[in-house]
Amino acid sequence: MTSMGKTRRMMSVGLTGAALALTLAVPARAGATPTAPTGADTAATGAPTGWRLTPTGTDARFRGLAAVDRSTAWAAGSRGTVLRTTDGGRSWRNVSPPGADGLEFRDVEAFDARRAVVLAIGEGEASRVLRTEDGGATWTESFRNTDPRAFYDCMTFFDPRHGLAMSDPVDGKYRILSTRDGGRSWRVLPSAGMPDALPGEAGFAASGQCLVSAGSRDVWLATGGAATARVLHSADRGLTWKATVSPIPAGDPARGVFGLAFRDRTHGLAVGGDYRKDQPSPRAAAVTGDGGRNWRPSAVPPPAYRSGVAWLPYGKAAALAVGPTGTDLTTDGGRTWRTVDTGSYDTVDCTRDGTCWASGEQGRIAVAGRAAWPTHGGHH
Repeated sequence: MTSMGKTRRMMSVGLTGAALALTLAVPARAGATPTAPTGADTAATGAPTGWRLTPTGTDARFRGLAAVDRSTAWAAGSRGTVLRTTDGGRSWRNVSPPGADGLEFRDVEAFDARRAVVLAIGEGEASRVLRTEDGGATWTESFRNTDPRAFYDCMTFFDPRHGLAMSDPVDGKYRILSTRDGGRSWRVLPSAGMPDALPGEAGFAASGQCLVSAGSRDVWLATGGAATARVLHSADRGLTWKATVSPIPAGDPARGVFGLAFRDRTHGLAVGGDYRKDQPSPRAAAVTGDGGRNWRPSAVPPPAYRSGVAWLPYGKAAALAVGPTGTDLTTDGGRTWRTVDTGSYDTVDCTRDGTCWASGEQGRIAVAGRAAWPTHGGHH
C-alpha cells in the first residue's frame, strides 16, 4: 500500500477526527438525558426547527442510520455502539454487540424492529459485518475482512435478502461484497465489470450513503479524493458498472461526493464538498434525472459541506441534506436548497409513512414528522 493510500484510508476512518475522539466514557443507560445541547437546534430564521432531538444517553457519533417507520429506527456509531427505538425516539435501547467497543460502525441496514445488519469500517480485520434477528439481543458476525488492502465503507440492500457492501479500491478497482441471504453470508464479486479507479480515489465512510440502491437491481457508488469526483452505476446488482464524472469538486483527499439518494432508478441527488471545517464547499450538491448518466450542479447549493441526503417520502421534489453545520431543504428536486436548521447531523433517512430521522455527533439523533418541513413553495 502506498503512503498516499494509507493516508487516504485513515482520513476515511477519521473523518472530522476530533469529533470521533470524544470522551471515552461508557455510554449511559438508554433513556438518559442527551449529552448534546439542544439550543443549537434553531432554524436560520430563529423559528423552531423541524427536528426534535431525542434522548439517547450516549455521546457516540452516529454516522449509520436506518429508519424503518415512525416508531422504529436503528443507529450505529463509534465505539461499537448500536441503538434501537421502537417508540418514535422517546427512548432508545442500547443493543450494542458484546465486545464491539473497538469497532467503528458507519452503516446499518434494518428491515424491521428485529432484523438489522451493521457494517464496521477500517483496514483489514477492522472491516466486519454483524447481523441480528432478535432486535439486538444477540449478534452474529457474518463477515470479517482478511485482506489488509481492503477497507469497507458502505452497505446497501435491495430487499431483505439481497445486499452489497463496497470497499475502497483493491488492485485498482473497487471491491464489491454481495449477500443473497439477508447478510448471513457474503462473497466478493468478480471485478471484471468494474472500471479502474482513479489515482487517489476512494469512498467516504461518512454517512452510510456512499453506496445506495433503488428498486431491485440498480445501485450507485460515490467517490472522492481523485482529480474528479465520480458516481458509478450498476444495473445488475454490482456485476458491471459505468462511471460518470460529477460536478462536485474533488482534487483533494478531503473532497468529493459523500452521499447519494435516489427516489427511483432515474431521479438522484448527490451531496458532498470538503469535510474540513476551515475549507469552503462550493457546488456541494448535484442532481440527475437519467439514473446518473449525467449530473448537473444545483443552481443554489447548500452553503457548506453536506454528508447525508434523503428524499422526503411525500411528493416528488422535496429532499433534505445534512452536515455538521445544518440541514438544507429543496422543494424543486435539488435545483435550489435553503437552510432550515443549524444543528449538526451526519446522515438522514426518511420512511414511507412520512417520518424523517437524522443522527450525528455527541449522541445526537432527531426525528421529524410529515408536517415538520415547509415543502410548498420554491426557494426563498
